[in-house]
Amino acid sequence: MPAREEPGDGGRRPWVVGVSGASGTPFAAAVLRGLIDAGEAVDLVVSRASRLTLLDETGIAFRDAHWQDDLREWLARGADGKPRAFPAADLAGVRYWSAGDLAAGPSSGSYPVKGMLIVPASTAAVAGVALGLSKDLLQRVASVTLKERRPLVVAVRETPLNGQTLRHLVTLDDAGAVVLPASPAFYAGAAHIQDLVDFVAGRALDAVGVPHTLYRRWAGELGSAARADRPGPPA
Repeated sequence: MPAREEPGDGGRRPWVVGVSGASGTPFAAAVLRGLIDAGEAVDLVVSRASRLTLLDETGIAFRDAHWQDDLREWLARGADGKPRAFPAADLAGVRYWSAGDLAAGPSSGSYPVKGMLIVPASTAAVAGVALGLSKDLLQRVASVTLKERRPLVVAVRETPLNGQTLRHLVTLDDAGAVVLPASPAFYAGAAHIQDLVDFVAGRALDAVGVPHTLYRRWAGELGSAARADRPGPPA
């Protein structure tokens, strides 16, 4: 079942990862793998709408009662949909909270977290956070993150963007959030869809200061992407 705060957690201070209903579940998986690989604790919130997207994009039905099995399967899947593209993830540092549980630990500012990443962020989630609606746990945690002046990354995944959404994004920027469109670059020498996904995930981790090796960084040398080693997709 979804986790409840346990006594004796000591100095645990996780990153909260919120997954909204926008297309782009591979971005969320890459961010989660990056945090886990960096040894970071993670609190996960998967919105109800995102379960439909996850089912559509991966075939995985994410269930509260079996979240560990479903999350392992999700994190092992490559961006191209290939199962077992990545090793089984160690979920010892991951805690899951149901999106409908507004009494969950991260719903309070007194619950110690480092910050939050919403990956991907739908325009509905953007609007809910910008307007302070707190319609579900994802939106509530984002509001708490802003009021506590903690880092908040909003990886919006939509195109084109209308004026209303743009105004909401400006509101979030004014409130201190990092607005990070899920917009991959090509200077890192991408050769596979996973490279493009990892670039966006890596930039999200950069925004909160979590070390990673998800993409090749720009070194000031023109033409380096064309000459870069281009590995194939994950085995």
